[in-house]
Amino acid sequence: MSLEQNIMTELKAAMLAKNEVALRSLRAIKAAILLAKTAEGSKGDLTGDEEIKLLQKLVKQRKDSLDIFTTQNRPDLAAKEAEEIAVIEKFLPAQLSAEELKTIIASIIADTGASSPADMGKVMGAASKQLAGKADGKAISAIVKELLSK
Repeated sequence: MSLEQNIMTELKAAMLAKNEVALRSLRAIKAAILLAKTAEGSKGDLTGDEEIKLLQKLVKQRKDSLDIFTTQNRPDLAAKEAEEIAVIEKFLPAQLSAEELKTIIASIIADTGASSPADMGKVMGAASKQLAGKADGKAISAIVKELLSK
């Protein structure tokens, strides 16, 4: 079942349950899918990778907003963003833990032969491809910096 079909099914269930949080989040996902499908240069349907990137983008936007609302002491708005993040993340593949991420990145560093922070670009390119959808880019970058600075 494609992401769009899955979202529609969940949307119907949320409407019947009168779940405002889920409705708000699912409608945002549906709107993003429609925009991506009708964007100039798109093929009409989204691939699995494109769907994951779309969901990650939505989560990242909400996390950024959550940070801003938290620093500006707006717990009401921050709570809404956190609720939406929880709903959207249900459709993403399971994220790797920090320990699993360190292990995988250490093997990537060994494979690429990187030894200093100057080799970060080489490692990030390989890590981003291998860990697409499984980890956040900020987390990957932080661990690469940490391991290369040792």
